[in-house]
Amino acid sequence: MSANSRKSRDQAESAFSKTQTQSLSLGRILSEQDAVSQAREEKTARLRELRLEKQAADLLAAANAPAPKRKAKR
Repeated sequence: MSANSRKSRDQAESAFSKTQTQSLSLGRILSEQDAVSQAREEKTARLRELRLEKQAADLLAAANAPAPKRKAKR
């Protein structure tokens, strides 16, 4: 009887260990995905700010630029 319960206990511990390992792996994967996602969002925000600054500078430069001279018709 003791061999049977020992075998059941070993199987249960093995199943628990496997489940725990999978859970830890999943947690690590999700953590890595969160880090990648956050880095992507930060980069996107930085690039958006740079783009908006450039557009504003371009508009300002266009507004301050002298009007092109037109050639007179003959």
